[in-house]
Formats: sequence, structure tokens, C-alpha cells
Amino acid sequence: MNPVCILTDSTAQFTKPLFPGNDLVRIAPLMVSLNLPIEPAENGNQWKVSSLPASARKGLEPRLIPPSTEEFVELFLHLGQIYSEIVAIFLSSSLSQTVANARQASEAVRGQVNVQVIDSQTTSIGLGVLVETAAGAAAAGASVADIECLVRGAIPHIYTVFSIPGLTYLQQAGLLDAGQALVGEMLGLYPLYTMEEGRLTPLEKVRNLRHLQDYFQEFVDEFDDLSHIAFIQCSPSLGHEAHALREHAGDCFPETSFSEHPISLWLATLLGPRTVGVFAIEKPEA
Repeated sequence: MNPVCILTDSTAQFTKPLFPGNDLVRIAPLMVSLNLPIEPAENGNQWKVSSLPASARKGLEPRLIPPSTEEFVELFLHLGQIYSEIVAIFLSSSLSQTVANARQASEAVRGQVNVQVIDSQTTSIGLGVLVETAAGAAAAGASVADIECLVRGAIPHIYTVFSIPGLTYLQQAGLLDAGQALVGEMLGLYPLYTMEEGRLTPLEKVRNLRHLQDYFQEFVDEFDDLSHIAFIQCSPSLGHEAHALREHAGDCFPETSFSEHPISLWLATLLGPRTVGVFAIEKPEA
């Protein structure tokens, strides 16, 4: 029997392609559904971020569909034949039913498979960092209890700010009132949100990309000791802003790694393709 399996979902993005324990990581696929003439496919393979319009108006109806409870039961039983235990870390429960469905499934297989479900309270790079942490511990032989403790201890040290101009995507996801979304898009501003205890919380609005660049730099300047800074690029990408943030991070945090990532199809379906974000990961406590 193989060691612990680390299960996550399609929204996870990793700071590097290979990391300790990456062979222990498995992905529970989320399905992308759009009201467009092509039939959606599992993992969203037939869709591209470039297919998504800036606004979710005009009946686009983007949806991120998690595995059902029954599908999770089938997946847990399958993985239980290969791995001794499963640590499942998924995107924030406020953004998706993934955690809720997985928890119901874990109860259904109790006694057959040992599954520990963790609400990451984040997504994208934040989720990926937690998975990397768990996978490294699993590869080193840590117990499920130790891995869970490590992951839960890391969650409060992941900080995120998103700029979400496509507010109608939030409305379609049930995260914003329709009137607010429409008016917000018409104003053409750059609304800023943070993730607080797993929920998207509005901060303020900035007028243009220069002000957005300044805000991102001020955001990372709030921290003293970071292990990683990640920039999530929108579609189309912001080359100048990304370069400026990378240079600023290099000057202020010369020993901190920096990565840049295109927005994934799954995050773009949830928050819109014009979303950009910065993740600041604090170093773990000694």
C-alpha cells in the first residue's frame, strides 16, 4: 500500500512544476460550464481562458461544477485501494460546494477509507502552496494528523488580493448582487478584494492600471518575512505591471522567491478572465 495521497481540485496552481511529493498528488476535476455552442468537457479541455468575454452578461452563465457527492465516493473508494489514507485539500467552501460534497462523501465511506477533508480558505496559488506543503510532509513519512496540523497552521499565513473588473462573474457565482455587478462594470474601475477566512471581501476601487500596480506593491510591503510572492496574470496579460511587481519584490525581498502564472480556466470562470491577483506567503513559524 502506498503512503498518504494528497487530493486537491482543478483550481490549484503550484509555485513550481516539480516539488517534493508531487507524485502523491491527485486532482479531483471541476467541470466548466458556459452557455456557449461547444459542449463542456471534464477538466474544461475544450475551453480556453481566451474564450471568455470580459463580462458575463448576455447569458454567458459561467459555472464551476464540483464533483457530486456520489462522484467523490467513487473517487475515494478508488484511491483507497491504492493509498493508505487521503488528505483532501480543496478551494474555499465559500467559493464552491466542493468541500461540502467531499465531506458528505467522506462520511459515506467511513470505515472503508480514511479521508481527511480540509477547507483551504483560498484557491489558485494559495491552494497550491498548501498542497505542496502537505505533499512534502507526506513524502517525508508524516502521519495524516501531522499533515493536517501543518496545513491548518499554514492557512492563516496565506494572504491574497484580487482585482476583479468582471463583477458579473461574481454575480453569476452568487457572490454579488446583480445591480452592484452591472454598475461596477459600467464604471470601468478596478475593484479590489481580499480573502478573509475564506471569503472574498471588498477593499476599495482604483481608477487605472498605474494605481493598481501601486496597490499591489503596497500590499507586499505590508509584510516582513515572506517565503514566496506570486502574481496571477489576467487575459490579456499585463506585462508592464508584472515586470514592475517582480522588480519591486526583488528589491524589497531579495531572498523571497517570485513566480508569475497565467490565470487558470477554472479561476477565470469563477472570477472572470480579467482578474489579476497577488499571493503573499509568510514563512512558517519556527
